[in-house]
Amino acid sequence: MPLILGIETSCDETAAAVVEDGRLVRSSIVWSQHETHAPFGGVVPELAARAHVERIDTVVTDALVAADTTVRELDAVAVTHGPGLAGALLVGVAAAKGVAVGAGIPLVAVNHLEAHVHANAVDDDAFAPPAIALLVSGGHTMLLDVTVAADGTWEFDLVGQSVDDAAGEAYDKVARFLGLGYPGGPEIDALAATGDPEAVVLPRAMRNQGYDFSFSGLKTAVVQAVRRSDAAGTPLPPRDVAAGFQAAAVDVLVDKTVKAARERGRETVVIAGGVAANSRLRAQLASECEAAGLAWTMPSVPLCQDNAVMVAACADRPAEIGRFASLDVGVEPSLAIAKAKRI
Repeated sequence: MPLILGIETSCDETAAAVVEDGRLVRSSIVWSQHETHAPFGGVVPELAARAHVERIDTVVTDALVAADTTVRELDAVAVTHGPGLAGALLVGVAAAKGVAVGAGIPLVAVNHLEAHVHANAVDDDAFAPPAIALLVSGGHTMLLDVTVAADGTWEFDLVGQSVDDAAGEAYDKVARFLGLGYPGGPEIDALAATGDPEAVVLPRAMRNQGYDFSFSGLKTAVVQAVRRSDAAGTPLPPRDVAAGFQAAAVDVLVDKTVKAARERGRETVVIAGGVAANSRLRAQLASECEAAGLAWTMPSVPLCQDNAVMVAACADRPAEIGRFASLDVGVEPSLAIAKAKRI
């Protein structure tokens, strides 16, 4: 039953957590930089790295105190080493190496994308692969076929992915165009709840074309619809634009996820990543999975966002089998899902 300290600094959250046995959360501390980046409408990499430097020691200490433990009692320290912003990742990896050397414990290097999928096992004790996972965030939109390898670690086959913008990226761009705040996902979700999703008809790109996604055209369609209406003197209510955009994005995400599960013979569907916190996506996926006779599970909203609980959980099995990283491990800003291959 490993006791693991997880550290996450891939983007704009400085996070640390202590997790026991891959599921029992002893503590979770997340410090968000949203206020720092909001004036710029997106994450500024240099500012993110500096903020991580300022906060990492405090966040790690707070996680240990909240867990009522010390570094000497830990079995390992796990850290996200990619993908993400290079400067931000360096701060977390350096901190984790310091803990590993200082406490004489091993280091586990974790893939941020795989960790997001592992968050499902933290909130649902009954969940275990095989499953189809929809990983949807500001930087990635992927359909993954998740299975368990012979050594007990999880393996990921790539079923489909975005050919242009990630879904979360499209949310942020549309939110910026509508004059909403940052991050755009929660802003659009809240505004859409008051709008009519059928008032603005928008395309469902590639809806019936394989498993890949495209959201760049949807963003452009929103801009064009708003400008046409403005030119005609009949401005569209922002709430209806948000509702129409969200409905179009979610329809494609859910359709392809359910289709992948049925055609690949998987009985369970999971979602992961920041956009997995979206209320319409969660409700519609649950409804359509039930209609299709599929089981489903979702992380709690806090575990959809970047956090260190998922990092520690992802490191549990590698720590058990001794799959540790060397202290000269570097950061990999463009790290892909381990061994993922197009199928």
